Amino acid sequence: MGCCLGVIALIFPRAALAVMWLSGYGGRAFDSVLWPVLGFLFMPYTTCAYAFAVNSLGGLQGWGLAALIVGVLLDLGSHGGGASSGHSYYQRVRVHRYD
Repeated sequence: MGCCLGVIALIFPRAALAVMWLSGYGGRAFDSVLWPVLGFLFMPYTTCAYAFAVNSLGGLQGWGLAALIVGVLLDLGSHGGGASSGHSYYQRVRVHRYD
């Protein structure tokens, strides 16, 4: 179950959060419902990494902190990946017309 959830988390982080929450895995990591909901909307990789760090790695120390940092980097990469090229779709695809 853990390996399959890890693969799902990398491909579909919001689906993994839903499975974590329904199975009780996510509920053990968070004290309130506010942080998982905000994480679901804005930073799903970080929320998955935090739940994994708290439940499986013993908290935010050592490997747990490394997992959280990887989650933050994945979120930043997924949010800012398209803007880094500086070109829109229409600037990349140019049709030259010769009259």
